Amino acid sequence: MNNKPTRVMALYRRMTKWPLGHKFFSLMVSRMAPYFATVKPLVTELRPNYCQVLVRKRRAVQNHIGTVHVIAICNGLEMAMGTMAEASIPAHLRWIPKGMSVDYTAKAGSDIRCIAEVMPEQWVEGDMLVKVTALDENDVVVVKGHIKLWISLKPPKK
Repeated sequence: MNNKPTRVMALYRRMTKWPLGHKFFSLMVSRMAPYFATVKPLVTELRPNYCQVLVRKRRAVQNHIGTVHVIAICNGLEMAMGTMAEASIPAHLRWIPKGMSVDYTAKAGSDIRCIAEVMPEQWVEGDMLVKVTALDENDVVVVKGHIKLWISLKPPKK
């Protein structure tokens, strides 16, 4: 097994040693997939097979009842999943999302922590379910579910 960190993991470790490093790293990830920027996510923790992203409650992500809109939460969960996948996937594999299934379990009345996590042994070819969870500031689960990925071998380099 290769213990060399992925490019994303190495960049995160390098950047977060500095003041505002988490913020700049999050901005860089958001530039790779610009729709993430709509929720102004902040990657607060990243390690192999785990990522936590903070989505702050602010007017731009609220719904008509003043809670964080579930689509904004799903955006945060997808960023957590994508960042975790890029930081964790073995070098000989690649991934693509196939779907998302979530349950709304409580009102999201505060900042939201979006978490994506897998077990290391899940990185094999085929369908893979990434557990995603969104929690409020009181650790109440407001959204839970899975994002389905398709894991396949990278094509040989020419």
